[in-house]
Amino acid sequence: MRWSIGELAERAGVTVKTVRFYSDRGLLPEASRSTGGHRRYGPEALERLRLIRSLRTLDLPLPAIRRVLVDEDGAGGLLEDAVADRLRRLGGELSALRWREAALRLVRDCPPEERADRLRLVGALDTPPSTAPLVRFWRAWLPPRMPARAIAAFLEAAVPQPPEQPHPAQALAFARLHAMTTAPCPAGRRPQPHVHHVAGARGAAVLYAGLTEAYELAGPHLRRARDPFPGEALDAYVTAYASAYGSRDTRDFRRLLAARLTAEPRLDRYWELTAVVLTPPGGRPEPTPGSADDWLRAALRRDNAESACEVRAVP
Repeated sequence: MRWSIGELAERAGVTVKTVRFYSDRGLLPEASRSTGGHRRYGPEALERLRLIRSLRTLDLPLPAIRRVLVDEDGAGGLLEDAVADRLRRLGGELSALRWREAALRLVRDCPPEERADRLRLVGALDTPPSTAPLVRFWRAWLPPRMPARAIAAFLEAAVPQPPEQPHPAQALAFARLHAMTTAPCPAGRRPQPHVHHVAGARGAAVLYAGLTEAYELAGPHLRRARDPFPGEALDAYVTAYASAYGSRDTRDFRRLLAARLTAEPRLDRYWELTAVVLTPPGGRPEPTPGSADDWLRAALRRDNAESACEVRAVP
């Protein structure tokens, strides 16, 4: 049985132009040619054409369809890989659309006098946005020559990932984080904490590893909205600084640390915006390294105050 290009198109429910398109690209084999040079197709071409249409319905690109068609079983690993790749790409496209929708709502719902600023903020973002500017910000802030593993661990905690389905408030917070981390520093370089200069790269790696542990221990207390108090989390916090300074966790060191921390540069705005990015609308604010650090500093002040009261109470 042999069909002309028109007969094949009619049986498959497509146009002659479609059949010719796939034939010209080598996806649809011809069984033979007529004496006049016209294409002739067999039943296998109809099955092939139906398979191609099904794959196109999944929005697979032609190169992926070609790889699937040359696969021996036609429905094995190559098809699975092609579908998985398309799902990944589609997820990225959907995320980009959701971010565009959130940006449009931001502009639509704000007061007229704020629209120019909102447009500037969201217009500077990719869709979906990249965390690369935030990563560069922290790499410039951390001590030079800090071990790569320590940097990666810190960046994982400090850089919020953009939500796939952002609320407009989350989109605005991320846009402000982007603007904050890409703005030039007035002094030329961001102020570094005193401990960076004292501890050096290796000491800073020890410090941030210890702080990460302390923040994780403080996280459950923050989620329960518990008031700061001395305990395991504070002990880990003080030990991290003591190790970086080459000291020990003593009462004198805790008083000295509290005084030093008061004078250190702060990045409160960064952590406030990060909490908004991480927190679903209506939810309790998610802990961040900044909020955990605030909680631990308050716990340190309370611990020092209670110790001072105990000393005064001794006859």
